[in-house]
Amino acid sequence: MRECRRPHRLRPGDAVAVVAPAGPVPEDLLDAGVDQLRSWGLRVEVGEHVRQRHPRLEYLAGADADRAADLQRAWCDPDVAAVLCARGGYGSLRVLDHLDWTRMAAARPKVFAGSSDITALHDAFTARLDVATLFAPMPGTEAFVRDPAAREHLRRTLFEPESVAVLSAPAADALVPGRARGVTYGGNLSIVVASLSARDAPEPPQQGIALLEDVTEKPYRLDQFVTQLRRAGWFDRAAGVALGSWTDCGPPEAVRAALHDRLGDLGIPVLWELGFGHCEAQRTVPLGVAAELDADAGTLTVSRPALR
Repeated sequence: MRECRRPHRLRPGDAVAVVAPAGPVPEDLLDAGVDQLRSWGLRVEVGEHVRQRHPRLEYLAGADADRAADLQRAWCDPDVAAVLCARGGYGSLRVLDHLDWTRMAAARPKVFAGSSDITALHDAFTARLDVATLFAPMPGTEAFVRDPAAREHLRRTLFEPESVAVLSAPAADALVPGRARGVTYGGNLSIVVASLSARDAPEPPQQGIALLEDVTEKPYRLDQFVTQLRRAGWFDRAAGVALGSWTDCGPPEAVRAALHDRLGDLGIPVLWELGFGHCEAQRTVPLGVAAELDADAGTLTVSRPALR
């Protein structure tokens, strides 16, 4: 198994940058989230365009080039220890072609965190920059500001990652029993599918643990998405699958039935409801690191701390 490079953990006094590569960020949540980050002893820099809005498209936080510029500037700044995405929504796919990946690859690895639509950037960072990233709650969202459990799990991952090496959740159980080892990859299901046809779409790791979650998608849509992944060979090298939350995706039993039908015959362990994604007490899950999946025990154990 080949892991990505792991960035350094954070320490009080470190500078972190908040950027908005996707949707517009509510001012009140952003301000509250920044205050929380500062309460951890971090110096917080908010990107120049984070509070802006696209001139015509209300679902984007500023123009594509401006959102990309904030992200690239933060990543290439040697004084910044972490880049935290303010929220998801939609728009990360649109910034990919505005980034100077050669210049970003020359910068030292640092923490990159976000979830949902940010999946498009997680894929690119692992493929182009060889950096492990964090699928995590975001400071411009209620999942960070109003959910102490989600916020604390992220804090521990950032500052003391060895304390959250074993990931689990109350509803976690085996959709397909078994154990497997591999490198974590994936994220939001619909964004993974949206990235499939790109010329530079990254290949899954040789031996991987696929992570998938989504929100507000009906069971037949989840079936369609997973079927697309199957037909594209996305699971061909997977050793196991860990499923997260499926908030507002329909009756849980219908979602479970659809995913069992589409994943149950892969011949690999599948864990149900690990507790990451659009849910209460959202777990922060590292991508690009070696981990052991134990579907019977309902756990995903990171082999080494996600951050050095």
